Amino acid sequence: MYEDIIRRLEPVQGRVDAVLDTDAFNEIDDQFALAYLLAYPERVNLLAVTAAPFFNERSTSPEDGMLKSYDEIIKVSRLCGRNDAKELAYLGARKYLPDENTPVDSPAARRIAELALQHGADEPLYVVAIGAITNVASALLMEPAINNRIVVVWLGGHSLEWPDTAEFNMRQDVAAARVVWKSAVPLVMLPCQGVVSAFSVSGPEFEAWLIGKNEKCIYLAQNAISSMAFCQNRPWSRVLWDVCAAAYLVNDNERFLRSRLIRAPFPQYDNHYSQTEFTPHPVRYVWAVNRDGLLTDMIERLTRLTAP
Repeated sequence: MYEDIIRRLEPVQGRVDAVLDTDAFNEIDDQFALAYLLAYPERVNLLAVTAAPFFNERSTSPEDGMLKSYDEIIKVSRLCGRNDAKELAYLGARKYLPDENTPVDSPAARRIAELALQHGADEPLYVVAIGAITNVASALLMEPAINNRIVVVWLGGHSLEWPDTAEFNMRQDVAAARVVWKSAVPLVMLPCQGVVSAFSVSGPEFEAWLIGKNEKCIYLAQNAISSMAFCQNRPWSRVLWDVCAAAYLVNDNERFLRSRLIRAPFPQYDNHYSQTEFTPHPVRYVWAVNRDGLLTDMIERLTRLTAP
């Protein structure tokens, strides 16, 4: 019954078309994920980068977070040599889903749907989502036919062993997450605490491997270092969460990420998973990260003077 989903959840082979959906101004890791994908043009044809809403101390509202992320997408894309940075970027949702049946219309949701409809089950569009999954859920609600034309790779929630699912991307828009799960779209789960939390980088590593290498590396490293200014004179590290979601598209022979198929756990509004409703379909669950291997590859890619 689920053969098509399982087939599309097979590990990525060759070059693929992709969209990155990101709350790029929220933290310092989204910028690394975008730069990393742009450093792999022979494997990833990045067709659009869509701005996701977020609301915390770095924004005054979900809309403000989305608008700041849109500007950050353009900035980082230009640092990575994309002269078409403004054409690549799309404004996203200005609010979270009001319920599980009502999409939030936006250029981002429409662009995801438009690109998905140009693809098929044999060559799906990969949608890498590294923020609240509002734009993706809206696209699925607006155009249900894209369900069998995309694979969603989402960094959200925590590991199955973690006591809750109250991770930032998940808790911002639980309704959107439930829409994605109920759609039974092929889904790759990258849990934060307990799995992706392994991909941490220390201050001396940022300084040794990125500072002074090129303009984009200087920006990325200084952005990370300045965010930890309060930790001066003591050891610190930052988790580059979102790089792991990007790495799924170039994960030959599971060189960076280990994963398995599981029965989909269904997100609840009480910050827990349930397997009692809407959850017979399989998802691919990332359960381990090769920290040193991925860090080595990321550094090698970002420090190249020219793309391959």
